[in-house]
Amino acid sequence: MHKILIKLTLAGLAVLSNFAAGAAESAADSYPTHPIKFVVGYPPGGASDIVSRLVAADLQRRLGQPVVVENRPGAGGNIATEAVLREKADGYTILLGTIAHATNMSVYKNLKYDTLRDFKPVIEFSAAPSVLVVNAKSPIKTVDDIVKKAREKPNEMTFGSTGVGGSPHLAGELFRMKTNIDIRHVPYKGAGPVLNDLMGGFIDMSFMTIPGAISQIQAGALRPIAIASDRRSALLPATPTLVESGVKDFLVSSWNGLMVRKDTPPAVVEKLNREINEILKEPKLIKQIEIEGSAPVGGTSEDFEKFIQSEIMRWAEVVKQANVTL
Repeated sequence: MHKILIKLTLAGLAVLSNFAAGAAESAADSYPTHPIKFVVGYPPGGASDIVSRLVAADLQRRLGQPVVVENRPGAGGNIATEAVLREKADGYTILLGTIAHATNMSVYKNLKYDTLRDFKPVIEFSAAPSVLVVNAKSPIKTVDDIVKKAREKPNEMTFGSTGVGGSPHLAGELFRMKTNIDIRHVPYKGAGPVLNDLMGGFIDMSFMTIPGAISQIQAGALRPIAIASDRRSALLPATPTLVESGVKDFLVSSWNGLMVRKDTPPAVVEKLNREINEILKEPKLIKQIEIEGSAPVGGTSEDFEKFIQSEIMRWAEVVKQANVTL
């Protein structure tokens, strides 16, 4: 009798488990049944926001439900990230994943989330390489010019950034380490003040995204020195890469991707990944992304997760050596 009860209990649990799995699979199959909120941790009008809105518009068309971009700027993307962490893990609130989700892990002492513990990477959809720029009137024309001047006058040359711990700051620190020079960091509150002081001749150089710098480069106010990529940019074909300029393995990009809460049903993650991979094949979107100075990426959820892990480890070492903390 006891054995029969055990068998019946196990059978009942199996039925319940199968029912629950079937219900979850059914919910994922019908996803989405109502609007999706796409949370972006930056103000409207920036490069990441623009590319996110392009992807959101095409995703909305394919899914048949509104994909509403909600901007929640502040604290290096942490405000947006914490907001998404408070939402249900059902795929109806998605988060723009950026390089900040790698760098913040080591920059912030009291971070309220762990990127890969609390979130599931879905797909990387674009990347924009950084470019090292100087005032167009500056005598500096090459990386060698910077290195030579910095060694002649240690700690006199300056590089501006959008703030302590941001990717432009860490790119400058990485450049300092790899070239073995002493240059002084000048932090600002945002890209606008950096541009103003760079064009005004108050700082010597800055690492910026190509989308953030291209208009001033084309206007003749800034001079691009080198691209932090493994290949030249189609927008700046005459500008060498930092690797070509003698700085080994110098790759820094402002990447954008999609993340969801960790416990989001796998079928929902797979559907979002599949749909965005299809979107990234469309010539119109490819052209729009390239106009913004970025390149489409794509790939699997696992690809994106491994990439983020490598970025977390890489920037943690830079943060440690530069003693950067918030």
